[in-house]
Amino acid sequence: MTTPPTPDRVSRRPVSHEESVRAVRSWWDAEAESYHAEHGTFLGDASLTWGPEGWTEEDLGLLGPVAGRDVLEVGAGAGQGARWCAAQGARAVATDLSAGMLRVARRIDAATTAPPGMATGRPVGYVQCDGARLPFPDASFDLVITAHGVLSFIPDLQDALDQWARVLRPGGRCVASVSHPFRWAFPDVPGPEGLTVGFSYFDRRAYVEESEDGEATYTEHHRTVGDLVRAVAASGLRLLDLVEPAWPDGGDHVWGGWSRLRGELIPGTLVLVCVKG
Repeated sequence: MTTPPTPDRVSRRPVSHEESVRAVRSWWDAEAESYHAEHGTFLGDASLTWGPEGWTEEDLGLLGPVAGRDVLEVGAGAGQGARWCAAQGARAVATDLSAGMLRVARRIDAATTAPPGMATGRPVGYVQCDGARLPFPDASFDLVITAHGVLSFIPDLQDALDQWARVLRPGGRCVASVSHPFRWAFPDVPGPEGLTVGFSYFDRRAYVEESEDGEATYTEHHRTVGDLVRAVAASGLRLLDLVEPAWPDGGDHVWGGWSRLRGELIPGTLVLVCVKG
């Protein structure tokens, strides 16, 4: 198992789509197994968890009817969301940029046995692809979902939403969670030091971890709430709801920069709930 490279430096700078895709693919390929080992129990292998707060689709009910629907999960990681949808009777396809994450997904499938009389709970297929460059025909799916996948990791926000709208059928729903834009202004640490504004909310330059020669090894991208809403409208999707889940009562877990201390004061996740047409 490989591990992600330790960055020689961190910067805020513009990043091309190609540079970002190369960096993120390599980082997640290296991180896949350790990420699942660290977070797999919290996420569940067949649960659609919308963010590090821990709220699931059973809790929030954002998708509407799932049984009998064609579902695409983009940025699927180990396919937990697609697996949950399949268990509800959907025909689910899981995509991810990282071959390493999809290997973890297939390993989970191989170890999963569905209860007698229930759906297998396995996606009908896995596709390795860029979440902003989908290889599917127009109007192929009834639902497009992503849970903290894709939108934070690519510079082409509009291209991604345009693609998701393209593959949706009329009346289809798109539900996408992302790190709340407000968090961009704060250091990504769970303790008290993570409560002091350190960056401009309006600075849209990417967060970039770099090697000594300036090659990006990891990137994340920021948009304001207004940027997200405008991109949804421009894609032809209609925004039904903008959900900001509160920290759950009694939730004492820590996930990276998320913690109860911060989560009870500032939002950690934003969920876009959209419909086509």
